Amino acid sequence: MSSQVSPTKMAWAEGLTVFAASLLVLVGIFQALQGLAALINDQRFVVTGNYIYKFDTTQWGWIHLILGLAAIGLGVAMVMGQTWSFIVAMVVAVLSAVAQFMWLPYYPVWAIVIIALDVAIIWALVTQLARSRTA
Repeated sequence: MSSQVSPTKMAWAEGLTVFAASLLVLVGIFQALQGLAALINDQRFVVTGNYIYKFDTTQWGWIHLILGLAAIGLGVAMVMGQTWSFIVAMVVAVLSAVAQFMWLPYYPVWAIVIIALDVAIIWALVTQLARSRTA
């Protein structure tokens, strides 16, 4: 059995890494901007009805800002080839999706878009890790 990895598998692995890292940076920028908006003008966001996950928008601003900056840093670390960043990036993407779910009453369409991007990131990272294990 040969221990060499085929060029096709390497291309897929590199492509998925760049895809996941790019999406992670993009989501990180969106999260950070969302966090800054909530910190700068927390009266802009209005919640309709009672919602069980109701927090002060300033708290949400800090949560989104921290998650966004972490995602940006992890995306850069992934491009630099840091292997630890793949697992940590999956954790941050899951936390981001959960935070967006809890942010739904404040900005529903935007939260759903970010959740969809988080799912794409998780898919790309899991696929990349699965390919690297079979290589």
